[in-house]
Amino acid sequence: MVKIDKIVLPEFPLLLAPMEDVSDPPFRAVCKDNGADLMYTEFISSEGLIRDAIKSRQKLDIFDYERPIGIQIFGGDEESLALAAKIVDVTNPDMLDINFGCPVKKVAGKGAGAGVLKDIDLMVRLTDAVVKATRLPVTVKTRLGWDENSKNIEEVAERLQDVGIKALSIHGRTRSQMYKGEADWTLIANVKNNPRIHMPIFGNGDIDSPQKALEYKNRYGVDGIMIGRAAIGYPWIFREIKHYVKTGELMDPPTVDERVEVCRKHLRKSLEWKGPIVGINEMRRHYANYLKGLPGIKEYRNRLVVLKTMEEVEAVLDEVQENYAGYVIERNPIVLENYHQHCPL
Repeated sequence: MVKIDKIVLPEFPLLLAPMEDVSDPPFRAVCKDNGADLMYTEFISSEGLIRDAIKSRQKLDIFDYERPIGIQIFGGDEESLALAAKIVDVTNPDMLDINFGCPVKKVAGKGAGAGVLKDIDLMVRLTDAVVKATRLPVTVKTRLGWDENSKNIEEVAERLQDVGIKALSIHGRTRSQMYKGEADWTLIANVKNNPRIHMPIFGNGDIDSPQKALEYKNRYGVDGIMIGRAAIGYPWIFREIKHYVKTGELMDPPTVDERVEVCRKHLRKSLEWKGPIVGINEMRRHYANYLKGLPGIKEYRNRLVVLKTMEEVEAVLDEVQENYAGYVIERNPIVLENYHQHCPL
């Protein structure tokens, strides 16, 4: 088993990465159903929480069926992060995560997210302020460094552990790489194999298949894997990895019925949490991913993205199930798109 403070996770846990404008409660619900062991919210601005911004406050919504779950915050000011940590405390998540990894300009350019990688002393002070402000176990998600010349993750891991974090998730790229090139897990392995490190180390980056998950587990020895982009539109990635790690065999890909039923649940949860207008509108970007691989599906997709009520969407999904009954979707490689390009940060 893997322990984060007093939180017990299964051996080699699979974590759902915190993704802005993706990892909301409806999406987390379908990932939890399919085997995610630990999930994090979308990241929340510390300044937004303090200003009582509606969008920031809404991201604090968590549900008992999601546990264990962590709330992730970001910011570049010690006092603001500490105040935000106290606000998070009241909502009673299982842990609090600090984002030192978001590479987008609107975050990193303001000295938050991956922008903090330019100043390790500041990163340590920010983390120390959060640890002292909350009763929750604190974890961190970050990258290898700011650029090729500052891959300081080994120093970062030691210093953050020294101020009290309980686990570290590492994306195997620098900030300057964004999502380009291949994630380098060798430095993640160095952190894990450092005899000074006694907290769990989770690897993140480029895991897009059960085979790669098992290969990286064996090669790099991490305590678990954090999955982000591969789960978008394909929450079955969690159950498929678990099955492959346990048996060495690939599961059959989800059937048409499974795809449609998960799409339905995602839709219903979206409407429950966001309301009928926003819920319908924001669900539109998910249909293509859930129905990918079905021949001629473009006609249905084009209809789904203009419908305005749940009843209309459900009727089209009924048609999809009926017209593609028995169709076997071939297993296609998961395409890891840069979701940040589409996020209204």
